[in-house]
Amino acid sequence: MSLHNRRMFIGGAIGGVLLLGAIGVAIVYFFAFPSSAPGKLSLASTSSPTASTSASASPATASAGSWTVTSGSQAGYRVRETLAFVGRTSSVHGTVTINGSGTSYSVSAASLTVDVNTLTSDRSMRDQRIHSMGLQSDRYPTAAFTLGSPIALPADAANGQAFTASATGQLTIHGVTKTVTIPIQARLTGAQIQLAGSITFPFSEFGMTPPSIGGFVSVQDNATVEFAVNLGRQAA
Repeated sequence: MSLHNRRMFIGGAIGGVLLLGAIGVAIVYFFAFPSSAPGKLSLASTSSPTASTSASASPATASAGSWTVTSGSQAGYRVRETLAFVGRTSSVHGTVTINGSGTSYSVSAASLTVDVNTLTSDRSMRDQRIHSMGLQSDRYPTAAFTLGSPIALPADAANGQAFTASATGQLTIHGVTKTVTIPIQARLTGAQIQLAGSITFPFSEFGMTPPSIGGFVSVQDNATVEFAVNLGRQAA
């Protein structure tokens, strides 16, 4: 082998080693060893189930009206069930309207918007990557859900006890809108409404490609969107 060819071979070998090393470090940092993930978002604990509802107010009176997202609300993503990659944001906005008459009440309208370009996790490298890969939050900075059909409330919905419901509507992520049904838990009192839920779907359903590094390693194909939202009565 000539001296020139030997130098090219050595240079190529060194470059290959450095490239593989960089990919290896990125894989370990971004994929292999996520820290202990926080638990799934859920309803916050509460004290007395009727503490926020006055004795003279019926459940219907206590809950009817317009409600606005307040502080303490969170939304985010989760990839994998164990050793999950989790990103969250408190930048959640929206309103819920409860209407009815007599003893029949329902959620007649609801819309929630999340600023996904503010999502953060325990890895800044991962946070930067979803700005341009997968979620592409620089290009699609918000995700939104709009209720498509009313949700009938149980007669005792506002007694402070948690109950389950299904919310069907239009979910927009990554610029793609799909009709989905999200199972939710809810708790209503005279002063606050709490909602929590999640939905899992393939990245491809919303036109996303799972993030990868160098085409060697990628996350699993499914992602979960989860939320825990607090609402307060909207001022008249």
